[in-house]
Amino acid sequence: MTELNQEMFAVPEGFDRKKEGVVYATLKEITYDSKTTGTTRKANIILPPNYDETEKYPVLYLLHGIGGDHNEWIGAEPVTVISNLIADGQAKEMIVVIPNVRARANDEGNPPDIYNFEHFKAFDNFINDLRDDLMPFVNANYPVLTDQKNTAIAGLSMGGRETLYIGFSMPENFGYFGAFTPAPGLLKYTNFGVTEEGLFTKESFTLPEGADNFVMINAGASDDIVKIWPETYSKTLEENGVAHIFYVTEGGHDFVVWKNGLYNFVKRIF
Repeated sequence: MTELNQEMFAVPEGFDRKKEGVVYATLKEITYDSKTTGTTRKANIILPPNYDETEKYPVLYLLHGIGGDHNEWIGAEPVTVISNLIADGQAKEMIVVIPNVRARANDEGNPPDIYNFEHFKAFDNFINDLRDDLMPFVNANYPVLTDQKNTAIAGLSMGGRETLYIGFSMPENFGYFGAFTPAPGLLKYTNFGVTEEGLFTKESFTLPEGADNFVMINAGASDDIVKIWPETYSKTLEENGVAHIFYVTEGGHDFVVWKNGLYNFVKRIF
């Protein structure tokens, strides 16, 4: 585990505000057919500054939290944060896909069963929608590089849990995993008095021998929602010999921490 101090992950003044002279990326909503859910689903896509259809770009899939949908990340100003990094020469131009991670027919945000295991399973089912429906659509319709070293995934809270689930299940497809205050569920846990087996055992939460995937996890110093789980995941990875970055920054379970995670992840990938 690499646990570094907050100063190393501090964000500069104005990193999330538009600046004169900077060309900004373009955000638009797209739809795609999902065999996994049997519906037409929505996603947002960010096309980089100076987008050129004859060029090939790396791609980042950016996942929302338990109550959100494909629009939740817009609150973190991803167009501004990423475009400023590109303009400063600290990040490569990239295509960013922001999907709806609730992979079921009724995928509206804030559903009445929000904290039930069945709802959690809809998020876990996104691995199938992503692999079988969304990624093929993106690969067919946008000029993205499709190899592991040019494909990244990141997410906040429940999206952080799914990032680690997808990344550690498909390490040959994703070169970079960024989990910002990831939610419980990867390992055995209890929810409202009911104990549920995790998506991994402690022993299986690992990468194949010789893998060099980049893994970053962050936590908010005052997070009272996911509490110890980001550090628990980090400690488990450390026990399993998986190289990764783990850091704690000021903030709770909020966009202060998630925006910090996005900034620090994007400048380290591709």
